[in-house]
Amino acid sequence: MANLGGPISTEPRINERIRVPEVRLVGPNGEQVGIVSIHDALKLAQEADLDLVEVAATARPPVCKLMDYGKFKYESAMKAREARKNQAHTIIKEIKLRPKIDPHDYETKKGHVVRFLKAGDKVKVTIMFRGREQSRPELGFRLLQRLADDVQELGFVESHAKQDGRNMIMVIGPHKKKAEAKAEKAAAKAQRGGEEPSIQEA
Repeated sequence: MANLGGPISTEPRINERIRVPEVRLVGPNGEQVGIVSIHDALKLAQEADLDLVEVAATARPPVCKLMDYGKFKYESAMKAREARKNQAHTIIKEIKLRPKIDPHDYETKKGHVVRFLKAGDKVKVTIMFRGREQSRPELGFRLLQRLADDVQELGFVESHAKQDGRNMIMVIGPHKKKAEAKAEKAAAKAQRGGEEPSIQEA
């Protein structure tokens, strides 16, 4: 009896590991060959220097395709890696402010927040209170509210301002998803590249 507790292999059965009397065979270019005996299917695979790969095990009879399995596995791995790369995880960036920040500093920090949101990243804004400032939480609330208003075109308050010990924290999420931001950046770069003459040409 099969061991049901063991790990289930996601690998398809290939060549001699396909143990059925007959299969529905598909050629290397997707053409339907029809139902043939496993012996004939393996012979065809050998003659074409290809593998016989089971692509639909639950069909009756199972569907098998002639292909270069090594190449197929490599291309599948590359596609999966590319898909993961394009998924682009949202990163949480952190900006720290003081309740009595001077105007120039505020503009610099706001610039960072704008840049992060444009890139599709979340921003955790932390107000750090020192000494007596802790008795004036409204200063922190006011500053966070001002920042949220200043960047509202690019982001929204995902987690409202809340006191956390000596700090006050708020999270601003981007309106734009990370993948969208990356695609836009790439498109802008390509456009700029098209407008400027290439220096690389000899």
